[in-house]
Amino acid sequence: MRGDPASDRVWTVPNLISLARFVLAIVAFWAIQQQAWPAALILFVVAATSDGIDGWYARRFDQVSRLGRIFDPLVDKVLICGAFILAAGDAGPILPWMAVLVVVRELVVTALRAELERAGSDFSASFSGKVKMVLQCVAVACVLAARSWPDLWPEPVSLGYLAIWATWAAVISTAWSGLEYLWAARSLIR
Repeated sequence: MRGDPASDRVWTVPNLISLARFVLAIVAFWAIQQQAWPAALILFVVAATSDGIDGWYARRFDQVSRLGRIFDPLVDKVLICGAFILAAGDAGPILPWMAVLVVVRELVVTALRAELERAGSDFSASFSGKVKMVLQCVAVACVLAARSWPDLWPEPVSLGYLAIWATWAAVISTAWSGLEYLWAARSLIR
């Protein structure tokens, strides 16, 4: 892709989609802080579900760019880390240590990916990393839904219970995929 003028384009449709997702994330964070749970849920879901559109569009219409390869995963990290941090609380289901785990995993994997790709190795997202992202999005959506409508369903299938299970699934997959990336980068760590 080096020397390809198409890879240097900034104002492409995929990059504009990523920019819109970034703005949606910031507005969703504001809604979380205001405890406007239904608005936060809608904004988060739109930002999270539109994640695949930019990548698909970039590949389909040959608009892959250097900026896009950096900006899209950055927006994913901002969306997930910010949502976990802002939704964390002592009352759960996202506990503060869980938010720390998510942020640390993202920082470590980003650093490892940058170093390995600088060295010429491919360190693309793994299947477990993609599953982790889906489970994290589901967990945040369930937490926001549970806060929006706490009495929607009776126990034991309440949104609160779904949020607890989704959060634990996200945390376990986050730890697992982080360990998987560390294992893949063991030669760099040594």
